[in-house]
Amino acid sequence: MTHKHSGSCLCGAVAFEIDGDFDKFFLCHCSRCRKFSGTAHASNLFSFNGKLTWLSGEEKVKLFEVPGTRFMKAFCADCGSPMPRAREEAVVVPAGCLDTPVDIKPDGHIFFADKANWDEHLEAVETFDQRPG
Repeated sequence: MTHKHSGSCLCGAVAFEIDGDFDKFFLCHCSRCRKFSGTAHASNLFSFNGKLTWLSGEEKVKLFEVPGTRFMKAFCADCGSPMPRAREEAVVVPAGCLDTPVDIKPDGHIFFADKANWDEHLEAVETFDQRPG
């Protein structure tokens, strides 16, 4: 059974739907993904047969490509939220922009040798349900 997934940006200007299952889920630690996301890694889902449909705000989606590379990021021009992008081989969806549950677990960490020097033993760091005072 094929699933439909929906998502949106932080400001709500862009909404989309993915018709298809996610085949792979990678946590990318490359310096470009860290720079774009501002986090330890990007969390990207890949759908090899999925179809991306923009429900609203497609004109707000901007693409940034690093010249001479395959690195490409799509984002909302208003709020900067990462957005999906259709590539020749797959639809790539930043997991955090989905409004529906993700039904697969990550397949692995990629470009792990390039991870941030502070990205060690994070599971041991104290956790809080809200921002501490």
